[in-house]
Amino acid sequence: MVVSVVTARAQVELNGRWVCRRASEVSIDGKVLSQPRGPLDGWMPAVVPGTVLTSLVKEGLAPDPFYGMNNEHIPDIYTTGNAYYTYWFVHDFTAARATGQEHVWLQFRGVNYGFDAYLNGHRLNDSTHYGMFLRAEYDITPWLAADGHNRLAVIVYPPDPPGNPNGGQGGDGMIARNVAHQYVAGWDWIQPIRDRNTGIWDKVLLRRTGPVKVDHPHVVTLVPGVRKAEGPQAPAVVCVTAEVSNETGKAQTGTLSYRLAGRTLTAKVALGPHESKLVTLPADTVRQPRLWWPNGYGAQPLYTLTLRYGGDTLPVQFGIRQMDAVWNAHSRSREIRVNGRRIFIRGGNWIVSDAMLRLSRERYDAEVRLHRDMRLNLIRVWGGALTERPEFYDACDRYGLLVMQDFWNSGDCNGRWPDPKKLEDQATRRRYPDDHGLFIASAADQIRMIRNHPSLAFWCGGNEITPPDDILHALQDSLLPMLDGTRWFATYSNTDSMSYNSLGGNGDGPYGIQPLSTFWEHRTFPFNSEVGSVGLGDEASLSRFMPVENRVIPRGGKELDSVWAYHKYIPYDHFPDAYGDARDIGEFTRIAQLLNYDQYRGLAEGFRAHAWDWYTGVIIWKTQNPWTALRGQMYDYYLDPNACLYGLHEGGEVLHAAFDPVKERLWVLNDGPAATVRLRATAYDMQGGAHPVAARVVQAEADTSAELADVKTAIDSLRAGKGLFLLLEIPGHSRNLYWLPDSSGRYTGLRELAPARVTVHIKRLGNTRPGKGEAEVTLLNPGPIPAFFNRLSVTDSRTGLRLLPTFYSDNYGSLMPGETWKVRIEWPSPVEGEPVLTVEGWNVKKANFRGL
Repeated sequence: MVVSVVTARAQVELNGRWVCRRASEVSIDGKVLSQPRGPLDGWMPAVVPGTVLTSLVKEGLAPDPFYGMNNEHIPDIYTTGNAYYTYWFVHDFTAARATGQEHVWLQFRGVNYGFDAYLNGHRLNDSTHYGMFLRAEYDITPWLAADGHNRLAVIVYPPDPPGNPNGGQGGDGMIARNVAHQYVAGWDWIQPIRDRNTGIWDKVLLRRTGPVKVDHPHVVTLVPGVRKAEGPQAPAVVCVTAEVSNETGKAQTGTLSYRLAGRTLTAKVALGPHESKLVTLPADTVRQPRLWWPNGYGAQPLYTLTLRYGGDTLPVQFGIRQMDAVWNAHSRSREIRVNGRRIFIRGGNWIVSDAMLRLSRERYDAEVRLHRDMRLNLIRVWGGALTERPEFYDACDRYGLLVMQDFWNSGDCNGRWPDPKKLEDQATRRRYPDDHGLFIASAADQIRMIRNHPSLAFWCGGNEITPPDDILHALQDSLLPMLDGTRWFATYSNTDSMSYNSLGGNGDGPYGIQPLSTFWEHRTFPFNSEVGSVGLGDEASLSRFMPVENRVIPRGGKELDSVWAYHKYIPYDHFPDAYGDARDIGEFTRIAQLLNYDQYRGLAEGFRAHAWDWYTGVIIWKTQNPWTALRGQMYDYYLDPNACLYGLHEGGEVLHAAFDPVKERLWVLNDGPAATVRLRATAYDMQGGAHPVAARVVQAEADTSAELADVKTAIDSLRAGKGLFLLLEIPGHSRNLYWLPDSSGRYTGLRELAPARVTVHIKRLGNTRPGKGEAEVTLLNPGPIPAFFNRLSVTDSRTGLRLLPTFYSDNYGSLMPGETWKVRIEWPSPVEGEPVLTVEGWNVKKANFRGL
C-alpha cells in the first residue's frame, strides 16, 4: 500500500492511497480495524477528498451519473436506507512520533455528515462528530506509533434524514434538517445525488506545532479615502490578531511576531497551563501600498506575512483593500465600494465546482479564470450549496472576483413558500435545521476559515430567506462582529436592505430567454441577485454526455426528449425561428450560440447603461453548472465555453460602444477613468459593402454611461431587405459587432450569406507553464464577404476532441472584409496527438491548422 509520509514541522495532506468498504461488510470495530498493518483484503480504493459515490464511479461499480439517464440506475439512499452508503475509510501513513514538547494534530476540513475516527487502536472523538461545515481537530501526539507506521480508520455516516428526492426543490425538504448542502436532493437544475455526497469530502491534514499553537489569524486592512488604481498611494494600515494556545501543563512565555515589508512587529505572550488567548499585535502602517482591486478596476497584488511563536510559523496571504457597502438612496439599493471607489457589480451565481464534490485547486483556478474572462467582478456562492473552499478563494484573490458568500439556507427547503412536495409545513421548515447550536458553531468555524481573503466581499444569511431568528441574531449581532467586523451582512439574498423591492414578487428574476429590448427598457430590481437566460452548449458539448440517439432538436411539451428533460433543458421558445428552420441538432446549437451571445451581451449592456440610476449591480442566474445541465451556464461541466461567455466578455469592456435596440441609439459605457475617444459606426450589407453611419469625438466621463447619436434613420433603410451588420468602434478600446434582422424581424441575410474564408497565422509563445501551450493567432478575412461568427477550438490531432480547459482571449468573432482578429490562446497538452487549431464559422467552412 502507498502511504503518506509526514515530516517534522509541516502541515501536509494525507492524500496517499485510501481504501473504503461498506460498514455492514466490516465485522470488526474501529479499534481493531485501525491497528497498523492489519489485512485489508477486498477493500476498494477510495477517493479522498471525495464521496462514496465518487469512489464507486471511479472503480466502475456505478455508472457516470452525469451521462444520459445513468443516474436512474444508481440506488438512492432514500430507498436503500442510510446503511447502504455508510462506509469505512482507511489510510496508512508514516509519521514519526513527536519529540520534546512537539505536538501532532489531525485535522478534518470537511466530512459529510457524521464520523468517528480511530488511530492505531484508539478512538479519537469521544462522541460522533456531526456537521458538513464544522472542521475537526485532534491532538494525536500520544497515539502515534513508535515505529512510525500508523493507520487511520474513519467511519462516515450519511445525512439523516437524507430526504425524499420527489422532484421538489431540495426534494421533500427534509435534507435541510441537517447542517449540510441542500441541492443533493434535487433541484430544478439538477437530479439528486444518490449518496447525498456522503464521505470525507475535503482535506485531511497533519500539522506539527510546538508547545504553543498559533491558530485563526485575522488580518484586517484599512485603506482610508478614495483611491485610484494607478499612481502614488497614501499609506494603508494592517491590523493582525491571532489565537495562541498553550498545549502543555506548564506556563509558557514567549513572543508572537509577524514580518511584513521588511518590518517585524511583536507582542509578548504569557500563557498559563492549557490557556488560550486572542493576541492583538501592533498595527503596521504600509507606505505606498499595492492595493487589491476587483477585476476590471485594477490589479490584484497579494502580500504574505508569517506569524511566528518559538520555532513555529504560520503564513497568511492577504490583499490590502477596504470593502464598504453603503446605501444608495437614488437607486434604493446597496452600493459596493472598494478602496473608496464605487464598483458596479456584474456577478454570476455559483453553485459548486462539482456536484459530486470532486474538488481540486486546478478546477477552481480554471472556473474562476473563466469568470474573469467573462469580465465579471463578483461570484455569489448560493445558499443551497457550500461555504466554498480556501482554494476557491485563492483563485478569486488571484483573478479579482469579489465573493458574496451565502450561509446554508434556501427559501425552498426552509419554508419561505407553501409547497405540496414538502413533507412538513412552512412553520416547521422555518425552524430547520434541527440543531441550531451546530449551525452556529459551523458558521463561526467557516468565518474563521475564509475571512482573510481579500475577495470575500460580504456575507448573506441564506438564499431568499433568513435563518431562524436565534441563528440570525447569532450571526448578525455576535459572530460576524466578533470574528470579522469588516464586511456587510445581508440577512438574505433579496432582502430590501440589499435591493428595495418596489416591483412585487420575490425580488429576483426574470429567468429564461428574453427579447433584447427587455434589458434596455424594462426596469427590474436595483441590485438583482438572480436574473438570467439560456445557456446551451454546441453539438460537441452535447456529445460528451448525451447518447447519439438523443441528440435531436428539442421540441416542447410532451415531445421533449427524455434526456433533454432529465438534464433540465430550458427552452429557447420561438427565438430560433427568426434564423430559419434548423435542419439538424448541429444547426440548432449553432443558432443557439447566436442567441446566447446576443442575450448576455444585451444583458451586460442594458444593465450598464442604467448603472447608478436604475441599478447598482446585477448577478446572473447562473454562470456555471456542477453537472451536465442544459440551462444557465457560460461553459459546460467539462469547462468548454459557449457563446454566452463571449457575449458577456464583449459587453463587459471597460470602455465600450453599445447599440440600444429599442431607441436605435449609440451609447458609450465607461467603467474606467475619464477619456476623450473617437466613436465610429459602420453598417455592412450582406455582400460586405460598407456604409458609414456615424463618427464623433466623445468625452467619456469616469464611471458613467452616456446616450449619444440616434442612428435609426441611417440604418433602417439599409436593414429593411436582408438585415445588416453594425460595427461600433472606439479605437484602442472597443470593437462591437451587431447583426440586425430585416424589417420583419428575421435574419434572412444570414441564411443567404455567401461563403467566406479566413487565413490563419500562428505565433507560438514560449512563456507558458509546464504542460501548457500558448500562442497568438491572427485571423484575416481577405475576401469581400463578412466571415461571420467564427468559433476557435484547440483539438487533439488524433482524437479530434477539444482540449479542455482551453482559454481564449476572445471567441465567436466576426471579420468584416479586410479585417484581422488577434486571439491569445492557452491550452493543456494533448493526451495522444498534437494540438491543432480548428476554425469554423457561420459561413466559414471548418478547417484545421497546425503549428500550435
